[in-house]
Amino acid sequence: MKTYRKLTEEEISCLKAQSCVADNWEEVEVAERFRTEHVHHARFSGHVRLGVFEDTFTLAGGITKHAGLRHVTLHEVTVGDNCLIENVKNYIANYEIGDHTFIENVDIILVDGKSRFGNGVEVAVLNETGGREVYIHDNLSAHQAYFMALYRHRPQLIGRMKKMILDYADARASETGRIGSHVTIVDSGYIRNVCIGDYCKIKGVGRLKNGTVNSNEAAPVHLGQGVICDDFIISSGSHVQDGTMLTRCFVGQACHLGHTYSASDSLFFSNCQEENGEACAIFAGPFTVTHHKSTLLIAGMFSFMNAGSGSNQSNHMYKLGPIHQGVLERGAKTTSDSYILWPARIGAFSLVMGRHVHHPDTSDLPFSYLIEEKNTTYLVPGVNLRSVGTIRDAQKWPKRDKRTDPHRLDQINYNLLSPYTIQKMMNGRRIMKELTRVSGETSEIYSYQSAKIKNSSLNKGIKFYETAIQKFLGNSVIKRLEGQVITDDAALRARLLPDCPVGKGEWVDISGLIAPKSEIERLMDDIEQGTVCRVEQMHARFAEMHAHYYEYEWTWAYEKMLEYYGLDADTLTRKNIIEIVQRWQAAVVGLDRMVYEDAKKEFSLTSMTGFGADGSREEQRMDFEEVRGAFDSNPFVTAVLEHIRVKTELGNELIARLQA
Repeated sequence: MKTYRKLTEEEISCLKAQSCVADNWEEVEVAERFRTEHVHHARFSGHVRLGVFEDTFTLAGGITKHAGLRHVTLHEVTVGDNCLIENVKNYIANYEIGDHTFIENVDIILVDGKSRFGNGVEVAVLNETGGREVYIHDNLSAHQAYFMALYRHRPQLIGRMKKMILDYADARASETGRIGSHVTIVDSGYIRNVCIGDYCKIKGVGRLKNGTVNSNEAAPVHLGQGVICDDFIISSGSHVQDGTMLTRCFVGQACHLGHTYSASDSLFFSNCQEENGEACAIFAGPFTVTHHKSTLLIAGMFSFMNAGSGSNQSNHMYKLGPIHQGVLERGAKTTSDSYILWPARIGAFSLVMGRHVHHPDTSDLPFSYLIEEKNTTYLVPGVNLRSVGTIRDAQKWPKRDKRTDPHRLDQINYNLLSPYTIQKMMNGRRIMKELTRVSGETSEIYSYQSAKIKNSSLNKGIKFYETAIQKFLGNSVIKRLEGQVITDDAALRARLLPDCPVGKGEWVDISGLIAPKSEIERLMDDIEQGTVCRVEQMHARFAEMHAHYYEYEWTWAYEKMLEYYGLDADTLTRKNIIEIVQRWQAAVVGLDRMVYEDAKKEFSLTSMTGFGADGSREEQRMDFEEVRGAFDSNPFVTAVLEHIRVKTELGNELIARLQA
């Protein structure tokens, strides 16, 4: 605990000689080693405490400035050691400022009355007219927000969560704000009722009002030129710059918002990138990305999503107002100039092309294309499983996780194939077979959920899903038997038995966290009963589910393997597993071959159009290869071929082990 002392008469005289004034010099306290020579033209009001001013700051271009106070008014402020505060146009009031902080050329920084600094602000997400409000706070995860927004049919849960969060917000309330250590605030305007964490960089912001900037040394926050934020929380590692405007928004960890992006009543969770466009009442789960000026995201829930130029949605039909909402499940994409009239629900890892106005629900048909033709939505099930773009996306998301804060708010599962998507493929396979049975195998067009499916697309879709199911189940079996010596069928059956009972039944995607629905409901029951009553306890439970994902996954996969292949747990043999592995090999190689052929299209003559300016066909090819590389040496292509080789050998090794 730092100790302070009163100023001496000599120090007061020196300060007065350096154009300093105080309402009452008795209320100005200083650190033991305080010296007066670096305090000029300062006015002190109320109780003020000053640290020492011994160090210098080296600025861009090589100029150095000594720590101190110059041309500043402080009211009820504590200044840490070795800070530089100068050229404050109005004043700084009711703040504790950490060590080594640099504040220069700002208008005003104040706390006005008791503030919760953005904690407890209501965000009217998904439905602009209300009803799905999320109470934001500086420890909010995507999964907490998902509960509050979507489980409104459990009012006791919502009431308990609301109390939990408001209690948390009240604990953060104070009449004194905090600016952390090693903070930079320069060339900025109006800052009111804002808590600012350590190592934050604020340069040229227009206005910050009622918020928290959760910066720290491991994951600094940068706020840049022209930024305006009202009623907000910005989490660690995020960059908000270039005229971005936020009103009643939560920004998660390692997000990037810039190029005049504007948003109101919206939530952005880990690793979102939002530029140029606008958002209203959206729930942007992890890795929601939009880069284009003409893109509007409104009243929708997204995650792992990429919005094409001109993507748009409508949340009302000019009747009762903006009351409709929609969901693009994880990994969904929209092409340029796509449009969806809410309400609608688009299945995971699907691609939306054209204008869709008939409210499709394709949640049980993931990895599909939705194509508009003559105002009709045509559905192509499962085709995205063979897309090189889908595989590339799955590989890039973990690499693009820019979170450096050791305390991660969101638990993110990156798996392309999981119980969540495989259960949907199993449902989709059953649905398509039922459509064939009811409408006949020779029907040219099948109708499903306001969409049309062509005969050829339906039959291919069934095969795509079967291939993916066999791949997932084989993956799970091989992982389970990895490194095991299996001497007989009894030993095999013993090894395959799940380690825990959790995992059976339906699985859900809670905005990035993939978990058994039973565990999610158990957590909600505990919240309703008061067993879980603090925000930190909720975090711990979500982290526990994430940590045990693969245990739960095997419990689910084991049951589905027996069901899908028509096997009995008590009579399972090595021969059965060898057949499953052989099907897995065929599925993996088959999908990889399709991805390989899809990648080859990127190197076709058509793709070379525009290359080799003013030259021959050969020069066009050479120019293309200089820019894009040759097909055979492309890193992704070679990785696919290597994947085929490795997986084939992996399967052969397990088969040999079982046969031995």
